[in-house]
Formats: sequence, structure tokens, C-alpha cells
Amino acid sequence: MSEIYTLPLSDIVKEFNLEILYTPSNPDNIIISDNDVNRPGLQLMGFYEYFNAERIQVCGNMEFAYMASINEDVRRARIDALFATKIPLFVVARGHEIYPEMTEIARKYAVPLMRTDRSTSDFIAALIAFLNVKLAPRITRHGVLIEVYGEGVLIVGESGVGKSETAIELVKRGHRLVADDAVEIKRVSDISLVGSSPDNIRHFLELRGIGIINTRRLFGMGAVKVSERIDLIIELEAWNNEKVYDRMGVDDEFTSILGVKIPSLTIPIKPGRNTAIIIEVAAMNNRQKKMGYNAAEELLSNLGLQVDKKDKVKSWDEF
Repeated sequence: MSEIYTLPLSDIVKEFNLEILYTPSNPDNIIISDNDVNRPGLQLMGFYEYFNAERIQVCGNMEFAYMASINEDVRRARIDALFATKIPLFVVARGHEIYPEMTEIARKYAVPLMRTDRSTSDFIAALIAFLNVKLAPRITRHGVLIEVYGEGVLIVGESGVGKSETAIELVKRGHRLVADDAVEIKRVSDISLVGSSPDNIRHFLELRGIGIINTRRLFGMGAVKVSERIDLIIELEAWNNEKVYDRMGVDDEFTSILGVKIPSLTIPIKPGRNTAIIIEVAAMNNRQKKMGYNAAEELLSNLGLQVDKKDKVKSWDEF
């Protein structure tokens, strides 16, 4: 069974500057575990099939217009039925004035009641994006994550292969460090991963022979970043004369992480190869491929050769 991640309600209150109308206890002690959000229009009409009571409920113009159209007794009964499901949070959008019975019923069932001035759709979109990040499935991987020309490049490989040395060279060349040694990877959607550093080692980088350095203090705020989407995985390995390395780049290689396929490359290193420049070129080439251009395919086409393209996918465990 996959691990379930949670966050305290206080994080949502702080992020969206919510007005607290009622809370049964300290928001730090109220736990949110579902990253979906619901507008309870159907529930206010009495329909509860497929209703998930673990979702945050947000009411806007439509819900308040409906509640205004029904008599007070029916409205009270409908609100009571909704709050009786012990929803984790009820948010009133667009700064609507709440009905007096809302606070009374919220106290009855210990349901937090809050308000925002933001439009309903805007608030829901921002809240879902926030919850997707905070509650995303995640793993931690040994490696270095760095932003190169706007591409998030995850550099992996055996200990001592030169990941951190390559990262510091890239920082010197104007790129931004996200994480060194431990990269926390979150699946924020079905097609994207975001990497960051654990708080206690953020901005620190280890260089053998020198020790620990603080990248932000040495190179400034422009040399670091808190998080970055992972667009490319590069595995560094010592050059093996008996191994045949890809020289054309026609086939696309991917690595599956948390069910998301990420383009990946294996780069052999040896004295004399400038790994930082190679990674810069790899990042730019990856961006070109995303935009629909593949230099190898164009070359083969110019030579009149047929392109036999294959996708190779390996799972995370195969590193």
C-alpha cells in the first residue's frame, strides 16, 4: 500500500490568507490528506452518491444562489447533512456573508469554517495545485538536481563519479543548483515530477578535498533554486572501452519514476571531457526534441536513410 501524505490545515490558512470563521481546534492539529476539492452543489440538493467526505468543500456564487432560493428550514437541513459527513474544511469564496446557522452547525460537527475573497474557480485551481505538490507521492534519490537553461537536469551515478564537481562547474557557468546528495522527487501530476532538497541540507554541496560549501552564500541567491521540474535524467559513469555508447541519438531513452517517463541519457566520463559543457548541450538538445526537432533524424533524412526509431524505457530500480 502506498504511503499517504498529509499536511496541517494551518499551511493552507497561511498560503491563502484565509479568514477563520470557526475552527474546533488549533489548525496545526487539523490534518488534510486529500488533494481533490469539491463544490457541494449536488450535496446541498441532497445527492450524496460518490461523495468523498475527505475533500475540502468550496462554496461560491452558484451554491449561495441555490441556498437563497430555498426556505430556511430546508437550507438548515441541507447544511446539517453536509457538515454531518465531517468534511475537513468548508470554505466560502468571494467573501460571501455566511448564514447564521452555518457557524452553529459547524460547531455541532467540529467542521472548520473559513472564508476567502478570491473567486471560486481561481481559489480552487490554486488550492488543487498547492495540494498536488504538498500531498504528492515522493521518493528520495541520491544525485544532483540543477537547472540548466530552464531544463531541470537530474544527475545520477555512482558515488565519487563527479556529480557535485560537475554541479559546481555548472553553477559557475550561471546555472542554478536545486539539490545535492539527496533529491526529494514528487509526482505532482501524471506527466510531471518536481525535485527539491530536504530543508536541512538545502543549498549545501560537498566537494571532495574541500568539504561542505554553502552555494547560496558563495555564489549568491541567483545560483540556487528551491525546486524544479525534472525534464532530463543524466547518468554519469566511468568510460568503459568495452561498452558501445550511443553516437547518433535516434532512439529515445526514458526512465520511469513514480510512473512518469522522463527522458534519460548515459554520459561516459574520462579525463579531458568537459562534463559541464556536455550537460549544457544535452539540456539544450532535450529542449529542441520537446519542440519537435531531432538533429539525428534530420541527418539521416539528408543522407536518404530510413529512420528506425525505438523508445527504450527502464524503471527506476534499474539504475
